[in-house]
Amino acid sequence: MSEGRLLGMLVASRDEPGVLYHVAEVIFRHGANIEYIAGGARTEGVAELQLEVSGARDEADLVSDLEGLSGVTKVSVVPTFQRIFGKRVIVIGGGAQVGMVAQGAVSEADRHNIRGERISVDTIPLVGEQPLADAVRAVARLPRASALVLAGSLMGGDIERAVREVRAQGLLVVSLNMAGSVPEAADLVVTDPVQAGVMTVMATADTARFSVDQLKRRIF
Repeated sequence: MSEGRLLGMLVASRDEPGVLYHVAEVIFRHGANIEYIAGGARTEGVAELQLEVSGARDEADLVSDLEGLSGVTKVSVVPTFQRIFGKRVIVIGGGAQVGMVAQGAVSEADRHNIRGERISVDTIPLVGEQPLADAVRAVARLPRASALVLAGSLMGGDIERAVREVRAQGLLVVSLNMAGSVPEAADLVVTDPVQAGVMTVMATADTARFSVDQLKRRIF
């Protein structure tokens, strides 16, 4: 769905059962589809709900009808997360390697973002096969996640299986050149962590002329 067809709304309501049901019912009556939904802040019995919908026949009427719901205290039209944060590059692995990959990714993202792109970089240092495998699988469920970098010195086993699963779902996976079987499962293997961050962002950015599919080799 193109950004221009998404309506972002922040709905504040009483923190009680049934409000979400009625909000979704109003959206349905307006012929709109919920593209994204997430809980927001909760303070003194008031809860916020971030919604992004498409296909509303009349956006002003939709907002008005939501404001008229019992329990809803305020509806604000807000920029979508795609417009603000854009595509997400996720970096997972050992602390030192994650930091170096993030350095390259943030520097390269800045170069593209000042030209109108929107790319954000998220990181989490983790150790252990199962926590890493769970995190890899979870990336495929993150909204707007477009690429994953695995930054460590030894990864394999269930992590490799998780990498193959998320790649099958269309996620780009870049791995540092490390011990274990994960490099064999990744789309791209890069030895230098800073360069890994740079190349991942280049592969993600619409403003870059770089495609992993056009590379003649996959290990650098």
